[in-house]
Amino acid sequence: MERHCEESNQIFGKLSIISMRGCEEITSKIDWYLKQFRKDYEDVDTYVTHVKCPRFGTGEAKCVINETVRGHDVYIICDVFNYGVTYKMYGKEACMSPDDHFQDLKRIIAAISGKARRITVIMPMLYEGRQHRRTARESLDCAVALQELVKMGVSNILTFDAHDPRVQNAIPVSGFDDVQTTYQMIKALTRAVPDIKFDKESTIVISPDEGGMNRCMYYSSVLGLDLGMYYKRRNYSVVIDGKNPIEAHEYLGRDVRGKDVMIVDDMISSGESVLDIARKLKEQGAKRIFVFTAFGLFVNGLTEFDAAYEKGEIDKVFTTNLVYRTPELLQREWYCEVDMTKYISLLVDTLNHDDTISNLLVPVTRIKKLMEKIGQA
Repeated sequence: MERHCEESNQIFGKLSIISMRGCEEITSKIDWYLKQFRKDYEDVDTYVTHVKCPRFGTGEAKCVINETVRGHDVYIICDVFNYGVTYKMYGKEACMSPDDHFQDLKRIIAAISGKARRITVIMPMLYEGRQHRRTARESLDCAVALQELVKMGVSNILTFDAHDPRVQNAIPVSGFDDVQTTYQMIKALTRAVPDIKFDKESTIVISPDEGGMNRCMYYSSVLGLDLGMYYKRRNYSVVIDGKNPIEAHEYLGRDVRGKDVMIVDDMISSGESVLDIARKLKEQGAKRIFVFTAFGLFVNGLTEFDAAYEKGEIDKVFTTNLVYRTPELLQREWYCEVDMTKYISLLVDTLNHDDTISNLLVPVTRIKKLMEKIGQA
């Protein structure tokens, strides 16, 4: 992937990257790529601006920025779902919740105090992104959060594979980009499974629910594959843990017998639904099952996925490094990590030059070149 901005080295403002707690590793890689991109015309030790969010014994916190950001083009990288970060509250160890991370994000913006020339928030998995619409008397948390950030001075928000990108309607005159991971996922698949064949007789794309159809339609269109879908039959007379329980998954689509299957979703929470679908696909005669999701949360642990892998119900699970992954997950044979750091670096570099990122947001050309490279154009 090449840098897409023009040869002019004119920048919008001095570049500053701020890593929130838990994002140090990915920020370090982004910093390294940026230095490689700019080494011919800019010699800097680092683009990272260091901040601290110390906590008091009560759990309250504040933000301190260690270097000036006056007039800078600031990019804040945050993973609000990183529960691997902890703090002490009343002497007890507490995991950082999404609410805790979001409050720290606002503290950083407040500490900048309007001195930066522009603030961009890179939030790969959108805070409260699943609470994107109202179906009863309930809060619209994602919309409120976006409005809060804009009111505090954030100019642009970059997220990846948003659960529903229409939530950007909450901030219609502010910058909001929903970045797709399609190209990186397909590239990772070709490396992990060299014998994969992208034709209708060999492979099919499956959406695990009706909400993910647009995402899967893109995969099927650019790869020239058939598309199937499962829909969730729910019991609307009962509410358990705030939602109507799923009674069954029903399949709509072409026969999967003897074919490799690509199940594409935006996230894995517990993984219960995707594992049930993989089991049903195997019963229908599917050959291999590959799961693609930008965010692997695995909130109920890895035991069920281990069991499914042992039974041959799944072959590979691809997730990005955009959210926290446990050391145990990284050691699993069935797990494949999709590195997004170079892609984020290109987005930051292009935006800092105040150039269009349209070519980076639409990966069709890169996917076609990849298919030509592996001889499946």
